[in-house]
Amino acid sequence: MRKTSAVLATLSLAVLALSGCAAAPSFAGATCDRDASSTASVADSVTVEGDIGDAPDVKVFAPVKAKESGFADVVTGDGRVLTSTSQPMVLDISFYGGEDGKQIYASEYNGDASRVHSISYWAERSPGLEAVLECATGGSRVVATLTPEDFGPNNVEAFGLADDENVVAVIDVLDVYRARAEGASQFNDARGMPTVVRAPDGTPGVIIPDSAAPTSAQKQTLIKGDGEKVEKGSTIVTNIMAVGWDDKTVSTTTWGAEPNIGLAAKELVGATVGSQVLVVAPAADGNPATAIVVDILGIVPVPAP
Repeated sequence: MRKTSAVLATLSLAVLALSGCAAAPSFAGATCDRDASSTASVADSVTVEGDIGDAPDVKVFAPVKAKESGFADVVTGDGRVLTSTSQPMVLDISFYGGEDGKQIYASEYNGDASRVHSISYWAERSPGLEAVLECATGGSRVVATLTPEDFGPNNVEAFGLADDENVVAVIDVLDVYRARAEGASQFNDARGMPTVVRAPDGTPGVIIPDSAAPTSAQKQTLIKGDGEKVEKGSTIVTNIMAVGWDDKTVSTTTWGAEPNIGLAAKELVGATVGSQVLVVAPAADGNPATAIVVDILGIVPVPAP
């Protein structure tokens, strides 16, 4: 299970060794239309049986020949839409060689919902998956054919594929988390607290006042989401931005990168999914005062016994 240990355990822990990242990209703001960008012939090259989340029974009608990558949704889920390459999601994926139809890779298919990653994470490993997953919905099963370039030259070599061999991918999008805080804006009248502004994609900007930092921890709910309540011991998925009070620079951000996963800090217990919370951690134990903005994107389900 990938997590940042005891996320925000003291909330000054937000000075993790993450460098500042660019704002989370979106899919050019376009309206999602999977049907318009799918390739109907892809579904004719493979049959897939079995429930989503279970290792599929796949038959590839090899050889598969395609000059361009393509995809088709063989099951369209009714879950949340993937609108950003950095949006958290959980998927299972299998790859098959286009020449003989044999499986060359399969993920765990073990129901572990903590395997949270983003499209960017998968696209770093196989570039063509960005277009395949764009605008997909949670609960979908997607079949794709990838050219060697889109599968990735390093993968072609590692799996011993021919230089011109296509690859067939079967992808189960098990869950899609929020891309940003969503809910009702809250009024806060505390003086001397930072101001948070937001880009259209939700990326926060933190404006630190010129006054001295508080000497005790402070917390404000900026956006109140309508999702599940965070309990003590919950494992949560968040986006975090931390800004030093004195130097007014970003010391940590997960925006535009992989989301943070870990146990909910006490300051976040009782908050609801979809909320944005601002916490100011005072200087302590050699750590400078820090303003931390947390978007609570979801709670990782507890595995069934």
